[in-house]
This record gives sequence, C-alpha cells and structure tokens, in this order.
Amino acid sequence: MNQSIGDQLSVEDISKASGYSKGHIYYHFESKEKLFILLAQNTIRDWYSKWMEKEPSYTSATDKLYGMAMHVLYNYQTPLLKAGQELASNPNFSSESVKKLYELAIIPMSAYRSIFQEGLDKKEFVSGNIDEWTVLLGTWLGGLCQLTNTKELNSLEPLFKQAIIMFLKRIKTRGN
Repeated sequence: MNQSIGDQLSVEDISKASGYSKGHIYYHFESKEKLFILLAQNTIRDWYSKWMEKEPSYTSATDKLYGMAMHVLYNYQTPLLKAGQELASNPNFSSESVKKLYELAIIPMSAYRSIFQEGLDKKEFVSGNIDEWTVLLGTWLGGLCQLTNTKELNSLEPLFKQAIIMFLKRIKTRGN
C-alpha cells in the first residue's frame, strides 16, 4: 500500500527541515498539517519577496516575463513542494488545509497579472484578456516545472525561454 507523505513524515523530519526543536513544534502546532500550511505560506512569501527584489531590474514587461520564467525555474523546487502535492491529494488531509494550499497560487498569479497589466498600460502588449493570459502563463510555467524533478535546472532554461517567446508572439504589439 502506498503511504502518504503525512504518514511518512515525522515531527523529527520536520524539526530537521525547519530548524525548530521537536518540543517547539509540539508546543506551537496541534498537527503536522497546520505546521505544513504555515511553512508553505512562508515559502511562497519568500518566493514573492525574492521576485520583488529582482523585478525593478527589468525595464519592460517583456523583460519581466523572461525574468519571471527564470525566477520560477530556479525558485520552484523547495523541500516542501513535493510534500505539499502529496498532502493535498491525501484523503485524510482536511479540505480547509487543501483550500489554504490552493490559495497560495494567488501570489504567483498576481505577479504574472501585474506584468501583463504593465505591458498593456505601456502599450507593449495588444489588448487582451489578462485573466486568461495569467492562467495560461501559470499553467505553462507550472507544467514545465514538473521537469525540474528529473532534469538539471540550467538544461531547462531554453524551454522556459521558448515558452515566453511563444507567448509573446501572441500578445506583443508590433514595433515592441
């Protein structure tokens, strides 16, 4: 029988990964699930903070899309990612916790949306449906990220760049 990560993951493992003592964990968290949600929230906030530090260095929305692709590629893999995917599919994982994990997707999606809005505002991109573009970019990059489990990250750079090239062919205004 295939055990879930929740069954396999011990508080000892969490203690080692987080740097907190087991006593600290037991004192502050009523379950591994609640601790995991907090760690996932902190991880996505860290991802966003790293992006916000880099974002001003790009001079156009086009450059930001390429920068975001590389940011996603090199910041997608975290120790929590695989555990989170497995926990979210575990029937014993509470629906409230699954909802909290899915809500974390709002953070990268809002970053993508912001880039598209800037591109529209600066007439860099043609008029279009930003919400659709956001979902499409998120699923393209997320799908490509599945390859990070089996390939060296630097070998994936051309695929991530090609995804942006293909995307830009549809949304970029002529002359930009």
